[in-house]
Amino acid sequence: MILVAGSANLDFVVRSPHIPAPGETVLGRDFKTFPGGKGANQAVACSRAGGVPTHLLLALGDDAFALPLEASLQAAKVNLHIVRSKTLATGIAFICVSDAAENAITVAPGANHCLQLIDLPPLDGFTHLLLQLEIPLDVVTAYARAARARGVTVVLNAAPAQHLPHEFLALIDVLIVNEGELAVVANFSGSIAQCLALVDVPCVIVTLGKHGCCARADGVYLLQPAFDVTPIDTTGAGDTFCGVLVAALSEQESLQQALRMASAAAALACTRFGAQSSIPTLDEVAAFFGNHANATDAQHAELMKFCGFNFPTG
Repeated sequence: MILVAGSANLDFVVRSPHIPAPGETVLGRDFKTFPGGKGANQAVACSRAGGVPTHLLLALGDDAFALPLEASLQAAKVNLHIVRSKTLATGIAFICVSDAAENAITVAPGANHCLQLIDLPPLDGFTHLLLQLEIPLDVVTAYARAARARGVTVVLNAAPAQHLPHEFLALIDVLIVNEGELAVVANFSGSIAQCLALVDVPCVIVTLGKHGCCARADGVYLLQPAFDVTPIDTTGAGDTFCGVLVAALSEQESLQQALRMASAAAALACTRFGAQSSIPTLDEVAAFFGNHANATDAQHAELMKFCGFNFPTG
């Protein structure tokens, strides 16, 4: 059983030909709202795409924006622990999605900053605690410390990127980052292989978009090339990856298998609009997974070169 503690936002999404540069105005096309927020997205992914019992600790405002978030989470069979703010609005995110499926996101956290240590539910029965950085760092640190004390595996998706103190990283069992976040955490601008060597966490997983992902665990390096899809919206793909990966690990899958399952789910999410609305079901992931062969030696070699590895990987 997994506990996710983190943010929930209502996403305001505009599609446009390209993402505006500073000072530029771009005429967009369709506008929609979608349930989002890293914590909520990852909880939906754990439950819907990962198929495991999932709880979510979140904070919402006492407003209309909270309603679609609660409805989406309940539809995904996520068990909710809601802190309700009477003074702050539900978090929102403004998202521009380009025709190339790239996105730019601005978040107004609102009620997400209301979470405190006392809000953490009892940890009995949970195997993993999944955290992100859209709630205050001191609260995330307190949750990680409490979970460590109870023998719960602590997983951190270090997003949005920020420098993290060594004392905090010492509480983390599994760290999930993208390429930019890895450089910030490592405080180094070298290759992925060089940055990985500088992060003192037992297991570090790096998502690399269209290239795939790689991991370092107990001194062993693993590679998973990306599945080939035509993306239309990458919003939520990273969160889908995180949720499915943790779900797979909680079911005692090997890390290599968990990387492949998470990559398959994230690839599917890229072919649909929205964050939570793009997250596939467990059956869809299994079907996609079963219809795609393992990566070729050439794909592995290409990913190995991209990461800067010059030694054999697992």
